This record gives sequence, structure tokens and C-alpha cells, in this order.
Amino acid sequence: MTRWLSSIWQMPDLRSRVLFTLGMLAVFRLGVHIPAPGVDRLALAEWVKSGSNTMFGLYDMFSGGALQQFSVFVLGVTPYITASILVQILTVVVPSLERLSKEGQQGRNTITQYTRYATIVIALVQATVMATALESMKTGAGHDIVINPGYQFRAITAITMTAGSCFVMWLGEQISERGIGNGSSLIITAGIMSRFPSGIRSVYDKVSLGELSLLQCVLLVAMMLVVIGLIVWIERAQVRIPIQYAKRVSGRRVYAGNNHLPLKINTTGVIPPIFASSVLAFPATAAQLFPYPAVQAFASAMSPGAWLYDYFYIALIVFFSYFYTALMFNPVDVADNLKKSQAYIPGIRPGKQTAEHIDALLNKLTGAGALYLAGVCILPTLLIAEYGIPFAFGGTSLLIVVGVSLDTVAQVEAQLLTRHYDGLQGPSGGGVLKGRRQLLIGAAGQAT
Repeated sequence: MTRWLSSIWQMPDLRSRVLFTLGMLAVFRLGVHIPAPGVDRLALAEWVKSGSNTMFGLYDMFSGGALQQFSVFVLGVTPYITASILVQILTVVVPSLERLSKEGQQGRNTITQYTRYATIVIALVQATVMATALESMKTGAGHDIVINPGYQFRAITAITMTAGSCFVMWLGEQISERGIGNGSSLIITAGIMSRFPSGIRSVYDKVSLGELSLLQCVLLVAMMLVVIGLIVWIERAQVRIPIQYAKRVSGRRVYAGNNHLPLKINTTGVIPPIFASSVLAFPATAAQLFPYPAVQAFASAMSPGAWLYDYFYIALIVFFSYFYTALMFNPVDVADNLKKSQAYIPGIRPGKQTAEHIDALLNKLTGAGALYLAGVCILPTLLIAEYGIPFAFGGTSLLIVVGVSLDTVAQVEAQLLTRHYDGLQGPSGGGVLKGRRQLLIGAAGQAT
């Protein structure tokens, strides 16, 4: 690993990309501590901690504690991600956007611009709703969160939060363009990882006070290691569908080739758990906004650790896994592209049968991926609810951090390989990430 890091440092272009990424993340973390006016932050922090399972708790987790600070970056990159997913869905549904997405770089730039406009609208709506909700919030001791409620507070908050969200969106785009990795994902990961030190401190305090035994703490660490190992294994696993190209005659030579179509077990990433968590956070949010007995009872039944919450959580993860896969992957288009390239799957006729074969295999993989996501997310949630472990150690948090880290490492290795740099190899010719490196080299060889 040390030799691998030194290899990155010895390449000026890659080194500048890594340093630029770290610098942009540092700017984001600095902005988290810039407060917006009009709120008693001590009262807000107390209220957020008491409602960590609400929508506000999710905002606080993804923004790295920005809500407790009432920072200008409270919304973070969430509106941009929501807008991106919405535009992706509309691209599949709306024919004009679908045609635009197939017009090359110019079409993609236009869709990116639409995504930015949608981000501004979504951020403005979310900021206005948040400001209005905060005006009616009180702490357990009856303290008001907003110092001077009214239209002026709502307007200032909406403008400030929207501007902060647009700036975070710009940071993410700059990281994606001039740095390493996906900017939006890295910003979310940085926010989650910033909560780990306070989470470790909270676990230490519980052990010191006797609320958590040393054995339970060891089991927690072991559980986290098992979950991380499972995530790494599944995220790197894929099913390869063999593809054979038709023979082509050129003069006296006959050309033919073999390749494969890779399908990941988890094709949807972390989208289903995030969507499911967002939907299930609404009852707890409604309970704080509307203190009626019926709403309170429903929110209690839908709180983490309750059997109804667990069943709905699993069901929503499975639903969003199939829904998002259906939107993002079209077996008919894949079959048509194979047919145009004079390629076919051995034993399967081109065209309709190929699409049906890929669709059937994709459904099985999506089911397995959905069960994997549900297991990773629900088991840590049960332990958190049982022993009061901080939310930062939840399955969704670990899934995001590990998944983004794997993608970033893969991009770094791709940068090294495209520059024909063999610094990954150790003294014996094997690198610290030999398996992934061989996979990349094999894919590059097949592409050529």
C-alpha cells in the first residue's frame, strides 16, 4: 500500500488531481461550520439529536453535521442528487429527453444544464419547507429554535440554503471534472466520515458509563468488519455473459473474437437504501410537526427497531432495486447493440431471445442484490436500536463509504494503467491490489 501511494505521488498529473480533490473536500468541510442567521444553534442541536430518525436526521448525516450547526451547507448535495435521479427517470419516460441523451456530448451538456436548473428549484423548495418547519419546532425544555420567526427568516433561509446547495453542487462538479472520483459521492462520504470520531467517542462514553459492555463493543467492531468485507466482496462481484463475434473475412484472413458482458450483482448501488430511508423518515418527521395521538402512534410503529419498520424497509429496498434497475438498464437496447455489432451469446438467438435471456438473468441478480442491500442495512440497524449505537455506524453509512472508496480506488488505478505505469507491482511482481489490476488489464486487452 505504501508503494502504491508513492506511485500516485510520483505522477504529477495524478498527484494534482488527488490534491485538488482533497482541497475541495476541505472547502466543503470548512463551509459546514459557517452558520446561517436566525436560529438558536444549541437548541437546534438538541432537537436534531432527539430526532435522528427523521428527515432532518438524514440531512444531518449526509451533510456531516451541517444541520446542527445550521450551516449554509445544510442541504448539501442532496438536491443535486435528487435532481439527477429525477432527470434520469424523465430521460427514460420523455421521448425528447431520450433523443437528447443520444446526441453525444452536446446533448449530455444540455441535460446537465437541466439538472442544474432542477437543483435550484428543489433546493429552494426544500429550504422553504425546512425554514417553515423550524419555526414551529421546540426543544424538550420548550425553547424556541428560531429566534425571530416570520417571512424575513424564511426568505433569508431559503436564499442562503439554496446558494449553499448550488455552491456544493459546483464543488462536486469540479471534483468530477478536475479531481478523482465522483464529486457528489465523495462529498456525501466526507460528511458521513466526519461523524465517525464523534461516534467513536459516544461508544467510548457508553463503555465508560457501563451502558455498553466491552464484549458488546468488540462484537460491534467485528460486525462492522464483517459488513465491510461483505460489501467489498459483493460490490466487486459480477456475472460475465460470454459474447462471441461473427467471423469476418478480409482477404485470406478470418477474424473472430470472444468477449463478455459484465453484470454486477448490485446494479443499483446505494440508491434503494437512501430512497427507502427517506420514505420511512416521513412518519417520524410528521410526528414532530403534528403532535396528534394517531400520528404519534403511527410514528412509534414505524421507528427503527420496530417490526413494522423492518418489514417496510426491506420491502422498499426490494421495490426500489427493481424499479431503478428497470429505469437504468434496458435489455432490449443491449440486445440491439449486440446485433448491430454482429455479436451474439452462444446458444441464444440474437434479438428478442437475447433480450429475454439478459432480462431473466438481470432479474435474478437484482433480487440477490436487493436481499444483500436489505441485509447490510437492516442488521446494523437492529443492533443500533438494541444497544443505542450512533447512527453513523449504520449499514447505509458503511455501504456508502465502502462503495465510494472502491470506486475511487478503481479510478486511481485506471489512471495509473492508462499511463503505462507499473509502480503498482511489488518486488516480486505482485501489487497490493493485484486482483483488481489484473482485471483492469484483462478488460483493456479485450477492448483492444
